[in-house]
Order: sequence, then C-alpha cells, then structure tokens
Amino acid sequence: MSILFSILVFLHIVGAAMIVGYWIATIKTPTVHPRQRDGAFLQLLTGIAMMGLLPLMPDAHPNYFKLGIKFAIGVAVAVLAVIGSRKVKKGEPVSTGLAHGVGGLALVNIAIATLWN
Repeated sequence: MSILFSILVFLHIVGAAMIVGYWIATIKTPTVHPRQRDGAFLQLLTGIAMMGLLPLMPDAHPNYFKLGIKFAIGVAVAVLAVIGSRKVKKGEPVSTGLAHGVGGLALVNIAIATLWN
C-alpha cells in the first residue's frame, strides 16, 4: 500500500510542478496553458486517491480539515484552469487575475501542504 501511496505523492507533485512551472514561465505575459489544466486534474485525482488510501495506512494520522481546505483550493484551481484554457483555445485574452489565480492558488496549496503540520 505504501508503494502505491508514494507513486500517488510523486504524481501529485508532478501536477503541482505543471501548474506552477507554466505560471512562472509565463509570468511576464500571464496566460493559462492547457498543461496547467492537466496538472490541476492530476492533482485532484491523485489527492482524492491519497485521501482514500489514508485510512488504510498503518501510521497515518490525517488532518481532514487541512485536506478539505486543500481540496477546495484544488477545485478552485481546476475551475480557473479550465476557464483559462478554454479562453486560450478560443483565441480570447486571459485576464491577468485569472492567470495569476491559477498559479497563485496552486502555490498557496503547496504552502499549506508543506508548512501546516
């Protein structure tokens, strides 16, 4: 079970890197890249899977309040990423606030994951 959990953690981090990496890469001309949407979905799916495995882990003491906050922020990131990627696909401009919302909220989620004990 711990190998599966470790693989999910790895994929979860890859999803975060996809979101924040593209955000930093386009920070001078903010936009939403389709891979940010993919990263947001990857984070949601792996996060849900990890939450499902936590009760089966022998030494896990999950903080469900923290996980609930992370889930809510993850859903917000995914929604913003979908809206932004649809605008890009249609050739419409993506507002700066929308682009920074995707990357900034993902960064907040990473901070919560790493700094909140």
